[in-house]
Amino acid sequence: QLQLVESGGGLVQPGGSLRLSCAASGFTLDDYAIGWFRQAPGKEREGVSCISFSGGYTEYADSVKGRFTISRDNAKNTGYLQMTSLTPEDTGVYYCAAAAYFYCGGAVESSSDEYDHWGQGTQVTVSS
Repeated sequence: QLQLVESGGGLVQPGGSLRLSCAASGFTLDDYAIGWFRQAPGKEREGVSCISFSGGYTEYADSVKGRFTISRDNAKNTGYLQMTSLTPEDTGVYYCAAAAYFYCGGAVESSSDEYDHWGQGTQVTVSS
């Protein structure tokens, strides 16, 4: 039962912040990179961020660079995405995923094929 479960989504006003969590069960995240993706209504899924399995390297899509911070806590078998200065364009379903021994190379925007496990997503809505 390999599972990733996202949490922390919800409704937030523009300029606000949210922290998303990605909790793994049935396996350890230590040997996996953690990626975050999102899909806005009517749009294709896009990569948002990635943190390497070592935790020493991170990547961000240009659209979120400087506003989002990806992190991980291997002791809790959990990844995080801290989102600040949120705008309506950040609205969408956010998914976390795990990629074995991935160093987050390549363009984060098109890295979905690297990932072995996916969560079900959590809704983030940025609106007044």
